[in-house]
Amino acid sequence: MSRTLDHLLDQNVIWAVGKRRDDPEFFRRMAEQQRPNYLWIGCSDSRVTANDVLGLDPGEVFVHRNIANIVHTSDLNILSVLEFAVDYLQVEHIIVCGHYGCGGVARSLTADRGAMLDHWLQPLTMYYRKHRALFDAIADEQERLDRMCELNIEMQVRRIAATPIVENAWSRGQTLNLHGWIYAIRDGLLRDLGPHLSSVEERDALPSIDERVRNPTEPISAMRRQAIDAFAAFGPEAMEGLACPLPTEMHGHACTEEC
Repeated sequence: MSRTLDHLLDQNVIWAVGKRRDDPEFFRRMAEQQRPNYLWIGCSDSRVTANDVLGLDPGEVFVHRNIANIVHTSDLNILSVLEFAVDYLQVEHIIVCGHYGCGGVARSLTADRGAMLDHWLQPLTMYYRKHRALFDAIADEQERLDRMCELNIEMQVRRIAATPIVENAWSRGQTLNLHGWIYAIRDGLLRDLGPHLSSVEERDALPSIDERVRNPTEPISAMRRQAIDAFAAFGPEAMEGLACPLPTEMHGHACTEEC
């Protein structure tokens, strides 16, 4: 195997030439100044890249990634990114996005203990241990992991909302919205999980994360939301014939597949 990475450099040339051909002003715009409206806090998983998932060009989203999208309020890396995004770039939206089947989250559910990785995952591990009886009551292992991935996102949104950086932005009237999303690698769809926060008051009104483990939120993709909006006006009868599944309370029976 070659010790150099010439094939990647060659691919870079092909990419750059193609970009200039399709959009001659692309690199000039990129060089002038970045003005993203979004900060993406995501997992380091190589299959979940913010720009690709969102369908955005470089320069449109500011990105921080780490194992299992954990927000440690003592981590200078994420705090520096957060401060730069909020105070200098003036982003209006912070998206905490995890994904189903996350290896980091899966590690937090095991008894294996190492050094740095398990130290990083410790808040999640402690949460699992605190509510282990409730998690263990979920018979399906994949479903248990997926539930933990969802709760992890909700936990990290709350941690972001509790930082002085975000509190100060809200106190000075800056528009700043926090979102919790989850991504499914199996179908490429993002799902809105929440919570959505735009003020200290909304943050303080949230139920505790310990309560959330007993009352799960149903993540909804844009496809599903659009179907709900499109058919809601026609009443419950219209819901019965939909191939796209809807929440149980809207059509009276359980969904058979995800959307």
